[in-house]
Amino acid sequence: MDKYVIRTRKIVNSCDKGDDLGALSGEKRKRVKFDSTDVIADPGERISIDDYEINIRDEVRRAYVLKGPCQPKGHKFFQKTFGNQNRSFQSTWFRDYVWLEYSVSKDARFCLWCYLFKPPKPKSQGGREVFTKTGFNNWKNARASLGEHVGNVDSDHNYAARKYEAYKNRRQSVEHIFTQHSSHADVAYRTRLTAVLGVIRFLLKQGLAFRGHDESNDSLSRGNFLELLQRDCEHNEEIAKVLNINAPGNNQMTAPSIQKEIVNACAEEVRTTIIKNIGDRFFTLMVDESRDNSVKEQMAIMVRYVDDHGEILERFLSVEHVADTSSHTLKEAIDKFFAKYGLSISRLRGQVYDGASNMCGEFNCLKALILNENPYARYVHCFAHQLQLVVVAVAKTLPIVENSFSYLSIIVNTVGASCKRKDALRQSQHDHIVTQLENGEISSGRGMHQETSLARPGDTRWGSHYHTVLRILAMWPSVMEVLGNVHDDAIGSKDRGATLGLLDRMENFEFVFTLHLMKRVLAITNGLSQVLQEKNQNIVNAMDMIHAVKVKFQSFREDGWNNLFDEVCKFCVENSIDMPNLEDNLSIRGRSKREGQSITFLHRFRVEIFFGMNSRFSEGNNELLSCISCLDPRQSFSRFNALKLRRLADFYPEDFSAFDLTMLSDQLDIYIYDVRQRATCGNRTTCKEAELALVLPVATASVERAFSTMNIIKTDLRNKMGDELLSDSLSCYIEKAIFLKIDNEPILQRFQAMQTQRMQLPRIDRN
Repeated sequence: MDKYVIRTRKIVNSCDKGDDLGALSGEKRKRVKFDSTDVIADPGERISIDDYEINIRDEVRRAYVLKGPCQPKGHKFFQKTFGNQNRSFQSTWFRDYVWLEYSVSKDARFCLWCYLFKPPKPKSQGGREVFTKTGFNNWKNARASLGEHVGNVDSDHNYAARKYEAYKNRRQSVEHIFTQHSSHADVAYRTRLTAVLGVIRFLLKQGLAFRGHDESNDSLSRGNFLELLQRDCEHNEEIAKVLNINAPGNNQMTAPSIQKEIVNACAEEVRTTIIKNIGDRFFTLMVDESRDNSVKEQMAIMVRYVDDHGEILERFLSVEHVADTSSHTLKEAIDKFFAKYGLSISRLRGQVYDGASNMCGEFNCLKALILNENPYARYVHCFAHQLQLVVVAVAKTLPIVENSFSYLSIIVNTVGASCKRKDALRQSQHDHIVTQLENGEISSGRGMHQETSLARPGDTRWGSHYHTVLRILAMWPSVMEVLGNVHDDAIGSKDRGATLGLLDRMENFEFVFTLHLMKRVLAITNGLSQVLQEKNQNIVNAMDMIHAVKVKFQSFREDGWNNLFDEVCKFCVENSIDMPNLEDNLSIRGRSKREGQSITFLHRFRVEIFFGMNSRFSEGNNELLSCISCLDPRQSFSRFNALKLRRLADFYPEDFSAFDLTMLSDQLDIYIYDVRQRATCGNRTTCKEAELALVLPVATASVERAFSTMNIIKTDLRNKMGDELLSDSLSCYIEKAIFLKIDNEPILQRFQAMQTQRMQLPRIDRN
């Protein structure tokens, strides 16, 4: 055969351009699969339909028909000079020409219908090749060129349009006509599919696994999906008829591939709802990274925007697997995601990353890449992480504090090293509380003195140290008792010596003083950290809280010494810890005793440790944040300042034209009067400046919550979950408030359009 047939190279998909299918001679050529994630949203970067292997072209067309044309919302289109005028692509053309696509990479327009369904013998009319391969970017007399492309009834474009409509209406296809089913079969198919969707909805909402270890009919571990479906059959005779009795063997709709497709349909409807709600509004990009249970680097993408009611919303969109963490890879992943869902970087007015992760440097480069493309995407460092870094920096500044926390971790690990020690700690604490109750030292009440244990401090969550300090101080006698038992039971001298060192450290006044000092410091910062992680916080409130914390720190440094020292002394007396005489001298640490240099204990504790706690907090973008604070609605906009708001408009020249700036001063006076009147009536209103201020986030807490959720969805038992299924499951679980409001019908219709199904789902007439 090779003697008479010249084998040609075919490109399977965008990732396999080098595969030579001709090399498969002598073997039965397998059907090449097409993944919907391979869809290239930007029409300027697609390969031709003819370059796909012939067996998957139908799947490729279906994926692009389901996705729809690439029409970025609110994009800032580049202008080109034609003669004495600047012209550009106009977003209004999207409304007039539903087939029209715009390529951000090439700044050119394309035709989706002609790309998918070119005629077998194409004509040259209407610039067909220009609208499918090279792109059209001559904006002079653009509407005329669009009309020329459409042409007459027999044009290539209208041929593609007819093919496109026929392809969408699968019930009119020849294949479906030859395999027509009765109306009863169609109703049974809808009932069966709706029952399956109901089970999937429940599992997604709860974040539960689908599959079982053994899904055979006589198995007792078939998994949540099949077990719930069987329960529905037992309690609903109609579902039982279409599933257990009359369901064709090749149309059970329970296969794992069907489950994944329905999950994807659910997630896409959730994302579509969010994207539609954003529209062409300004929004902020929130990105963070983490590894999942299968040790894959995952990048979570969230957006923050203000809706029609003036409410600040932070929505989860997707989690993307990134092969490496370079800035260009991250930027490419974001660009691909934006193009897929019609978002535009030109509408970005903020970007935030935690800044404390192992990708800090890459995120800084990513920030620069986005700023180069859109200089108005203001970068705001996560306030919660700023606070964490400040406390860590303070701790490392004072060696005694860092040393104390090192000992604290060792104490917690030693006491909690075994179940026996943990039980002994709980029993000792229980006996201690009973003794205090009997002596009248403490009072009883509902919810008081519940069983507790030591909290382990975390390096990435500095706030956990606060709970560790509180628990260790509250359970001090019990911890000492357990350590004493460990010392007595130790076999080797090494273990006995290590435990003895911990007991000596806990009976050291300096250690006790440091723990009480850090308890006071962390109490102040922990409250701020918790508030900063609330979704409804904005930068104005955050700056006010930071200022309040600074004032509180200053007050603590000036007036807190006496109360702190009295508290430490009381604690030492209760726990029989020796206290030094503050007037006695001790050698300066780091100096030889031969030098004879010494200080008093009072100087050591009050000057070196107490006053050594410096409060520092970065206040970048001071001018921008100062201007934003003028929009604080509290006390009837008492901070309103027209000059500062005028300056705020200067930060975003693309959003305020010269004419807008001229009228802005007069409009601001009218606006402030209007919003003050509306505030008294309980109504909300949002101007452009306020929207710009509200979209800037305070912290990346929402993104971190998404990673916490990822540990619920992708567990050790489900560590083989694919990237697409993980992202889809997270979208439905995190945004369950949106998911629960989505009707079954759009999900079913999207699922039906994803592949050529054996049966067609009849549409419900809503009229």
